[in-house]
Amino acid sequence: MQTEKIILGIDPGTTIMGFGLIKVVGKKMEFIQLNELQLKKYDDHYVKLRLIFERTIELIETHHPDEIAIEAPFFGKNVQSMLKLGRAQGVAMAAGLSRQIPITEYSPKKIKMAITGNGNASKEQVAKMLQSLLGLKELPKNLDSTDGLAAAVCHFYNSGRVEVGKSYSDWAAFVKQNEDRVK
Repeated sequence: MQTEKIILGIDPGTTIMGFGLIKVVGKKMEFIQLNELQLKKYDDHYVKLRLIFERTIELIETHHPDEIAIEAPFFGKNVQSMLKLGRAQGVAMAAGLSRQIPITEYSPKKIKMAITGNGNASKEQVAKMLQSLLGLKELPKNLDSTDGLAAAVCHFYNSGRVEVGKSYSDWAAFVKQNEDRVK
């Protein structure tokens, strides 16, 4: 009997949140959707966080993903930007955790490596590879949605391996695995 599961990939952001969905049937993946949540027009950071949470819940209720793969924030020099990005990631994770969906976090380098074989690949290279792998007719103008889709495909490629990203099945697991960050 073939197993079937749906993976939701999320590229969190407070300007644009990209997401993509794939269905895995046996050992093959099928494209479901990619899109983005535009947040540029909102000035209030807390409104943006609420919209990210609500859109993630909506995706969960519509597509019933079995697993969520999310891109981890990269370390940059602007602390305020990193804090905002971390909050965006946190509310997307909270939405999944509130529905008991396992979440795995991947670094941008790991995602790029899984898709293109090059951890320093550009967004355009990742998008082109996804277009080829999944038979996408055209690519979106903004590549945040392909980044979300790339997280889902990366998770598919890493499924069954012992060492994947950081996984959380619930809040207790998240807190336990991140005790060093909380103190």
